[in-house]
Amino acid sequence: MKKRLAGSGIAAVVLLSTSVLSQSPSSGSNSHAPEYTFEVVRQLPHDSAAFTQGFTFFNGFFYEGTGRQGQSSLRQVDPETGRITRKVDLAPDLFGEGIAVLGSTAVQLTWTAHIGFVYDLRDFHLLRTFQYSGEGWGLTTDGRDLYMSDGSSQIRVLDARTLAEKRRINVHDGGKPVEQLNELEFAEGEIYANIWHSDRIARISPQSGEVRGWIDLTGILGPFFQRDEESVLNGIAYDSKGKRLFVTGKLWPKIFEIRVVPKHSH
Repeated sequence: MKKRLAGSGIAAVVLLSTSVLSQSPSSGSNSHAPEYTFEVVRQLPHDSAAFTQGFTFFNGFFYEGTGRQGQSSLRQVDPETGRITRKVDLAPDLFGEGIAVLGSTAVQLTWTAHIGFVYDLRDFHLLRTFQYSGEGWGLTTDGRDLYMSDGSSQIRVLDARTLAEKRRINVHDGGKPVEQLNELEFAEGEIYANIWHSDRIARISPQSGEVRGWIDLTGILGPFFQRDEESVLNGIAYDSKGKRLFVTGKLWPKIFEIRVVPKHSH
């Protein structure tokens, strides 16, 4: 079994124009979805010691779940300064994974312990735990249900009240399953998903599971940062009011604000 160390890191912020976010892929016989790339707007600070597994934005703050046994936590972080304004640690034998903010709660998965946590968002005190089968990877919400990845090509849909599984979404690009779905985020009616050990983000239809587009973040770190094999892109957070998409990677040292633009062939 592969040992998965999901990440800390550089958070990267993506500012998408409404036109790019809402643009529909061209229909036709193409088996590949439209490709997008990025332009860097600015950089923001981030705790490079955080092994980021989950990442989201709510009411002016980042909420970040970190992994690794003995280092797993849930944090509230000031985007401008990178300062941790609230933090709760998981038990040292647990490996924290994806998080989502739903209403007045924060929900956090663990990797192989089959247990999730629901916290009060105001002070991070534990409200309840819940169980699930298999591995926990990424987590997001559309405000009604929770959407959970487990490293496969499927996304589980969980009832927001009971946290029981309702159905699964089979994610595909054309007729090919898209495996290794990791950290998730809802943005403008689509699920954005990191692909583990990849610099690409898939834009997924929550209804059909079809990949509607790919955002390629290759080269965003530049040559100044030497990554190890586990410091990969992981973590997506969308500010629906400001129309900003934030992304982070495992053990990355900085945050980037970028603009997403269509990729043109040369």
